[in-house]
Amino acid sequence: MDITVDAVIGMAPDDASVRAARGLVAPGKWPALGFDDAAVWGACRGSGAKPYQVRIDMSAPTGPVCSCSCPSRKIPCKHALALLLLRVQHPAAFSATERPEWVEEWLQARRQRAAGQAERKEQARIGPAAARAAAKREAVRLVRIRDGLDELERWIGDQTRHGFSSLSGQYDVWDRLAARMVDAQAPGMAARLRALNGIVERSADWPAVLLGHLGTIQLLIDAFRHMDGLSPSEQADVRAALGLAPARSVPEGSAPDKSDPDGTEPDRVADVWLTLGVTYAEEDRLWRRRVWLRGQTCGRLALLLDFSHGGRQFETVFSPGDRVRMTLDFYPGSVPLRARVLTVEDGAVPGGEEPALPSLTLDDALMDAARALAANPWQIPLPLVFNGARLCRRGDGWLLLADAERVLPLDIADAEAWEILAGSGGRPFLVCGEWDGVRLRIAGALVPPEA
Repeated sequence: MDITVDAVIGMAPDDASVRAARGLVAPGKWPALGFDDAAVWGACRGSGAKPYQVRIDMSAPTGPVCSCSCPSRKIPCKHALALLLLRVQHPAAFSATERPEWVEEWLQARRQRAAGQAERKEQARIGPAAARAAAKREAVRLVRIRDGLDELERWIGDQTRHGFSSLSGQYDVWDRLAARMVDAQAPGMAARLRALNGIVERSADWPAVLLGHLGTIQLLIDAFRHMDGLSPSEQADVRAALGLAPARSVPEGSAPDKSDPDGTEPDRVADVWLTLGVTYAEEDRLWRRRVWLRGQTCGRLALLLDFSHGGRQFETVFSPGDRVRMTLDFYPGSVPLRARVLTVEDGAVPGGEEPALPSLTLDDALMDAARALAANPWQIPLPLVFNGARLCRRGDGWLLLADAERVLPLDIADAEAWEILAGSGGRPFLVCGEWDGVRLRIAGALVPPEA
């Protein structure tokens, strides 16, 4: 599509972004520039060692859609505006080349989302027929899950009767069990089984630890069989634990209603949300990102969970310490934690001094975790957020000093630990971690400002 300088300026969120973008309209600041019939892309030198990756979908029916790897909350950011201005004012600087992988994957993800939204709209248009078809598919899937869980229960029974010694060194057994759960369309159960691979022979008491985890899985199997007798929030917990799509209080792509079809109020919270931490994991080129947030006023924890195929390229950047005014829509559950972003106000918090970090103790964090587990025993992982943490090295590993008397074992790489230690300067920090019952994985470390 054709675009003008005035059109680009009209896309800017504010005058400051325009001024900043004009300062980047120089081909020398862009080591790579390319385009094709659907997109424009470029790499812009920034303050870091790695250039920012900027990509723009020029084929969107509503106008250019921008994405950038920079941490700015403004949409479009100055880099995207500069790239568009470059395209208008210096077209000869762009090469008609094959899309880089990071551009192609982003465009494909956009196409897939658009196709999914179109499909959902078409289903809504069809009406009752679509609902009946969806209910039929759901019934077939539940039967497959039931059959898979029956097999898993028999395997658990065999292991508990004959003992766990045969599992030593049998690392592929968990992959086989997980594959069966994938076939049964229960990916959440598959993930739980894969995680057990790291428990066998990890410590002297691993049989007892494994037995506890298998007991939790058996509880989930029993809960699935008695779904009809559970409350709506308990049913939501079971579905989430099995990997079934959770129901939303506000369906994606629709206007928020005052209540759900079943009469319950949607759980939406508008607040300034502090990013406590971010973790990534990859399996078979599918990246998973967890973003942990805490509301400045409400004090609630929230989890944003999203995925990216091929690489760590997510449309929205979250970094520990960021504060953004957003409205979150929480998925149902006994202790609602997972949420999605409904709205973002200008992408930034109004001026003024940033409030102090929340004051939380390890006892507070453990009590919150205990309450969450009592309500939903299948919540994995459990977030632990508390102040006064310090890193210390012991032998070849690392420990987290929670206070003068207590330490927590860590699941952390040396490079990450040294980075946190350097960033904190040896001072105590607010830690956000993911607790699996044995080790803590640090998602973020925020150091309070010096007085």
